[in-house]
Amino acid sequence: MAKHQLFLFGGGNSWSSGDWTASDDRVRGGKSQSYLDCSPNEPTAKFHGNLDIKTLGGAGFASQRTTGEERSWDLSAYDGIELDLVKADEKQYTLILKDELLPPNPDNGREQSTISYEYDFRFGASSAKDKSTKLFVPWSDFKATYRGREQEDAPSLERSTIKRFSLMMRSFFGDQEGHFSLYITSISAVKNASNSGTDLQEYHSHFPLPYSDEEKAPEAHVGSEDTRMSSTSANQGLMSWIWETCTVS
Repeated sequence: MAKHQLFLFGGGNSWSSGDWTASDDRVRGGKSQSYLDCSPNEPTAKFHGNLDIKTLGGAGFASQRTTGEERSWDLSAYDGIELDLVKADEKQYTLILKDELLPPNPDNGREQSTISYEYDFRFGASSAKDKSTKLFVPWSDFKATYRGREQEDAPSLERSTIKRFSLMMRSFFGDQEGHFSLYITSISAVKNASNSGTDLQEYHSHFPLPYSDEEKAPEAHVGSEDTRMSSTSANQGLMSWIWETCTVS
């Protein structure tokens, strides 16, 4: 069967700056900042910014998420998500999906935490030589997390009611920081991806398997997105302070 593709952002469905908004660690006192530069007249969007990890003692994140609390995508007829990438800086990025958004906590007005489904990837030097590289992520490769901890017993992603897409740059326990940039031609849902000309094994030759770490400290929920905090004792102290001053439901 032929590959069937539904463009969600870019490609046949033009990029729009109104579809995205920043969700960075600045609301917790951090100094990281992200941007998504895009235009309906340009084929490529640029996710970029600066990841600061010194202010929060080794932790930090910068992300862009889709806007609109009532938006929903029914992708149940598809096999996974495809990213069409042009170039990047060899840093590790995270694609995040959510199938549930809760109303704000009445006590503090913050969005309440729900399960996130994440996939970590790196656009390395070998693939950066190509004009465009398509990364297909099957649903089974998204790992469920809650407040930064992997949830092995979590339900599968509800593909008929996907509520949010996010692109994130995070420190991965202090492993990366500074300026970052990722150029994306499109984000799409794909069926029969094995017929696209590049199979998953070849993708993994360019993109390592998802990042994992045995120690995943509880993260501070920031507005609308999750972040993992460093497992060092200093950052554990910082986490205690955050949880005491900024209650998270």
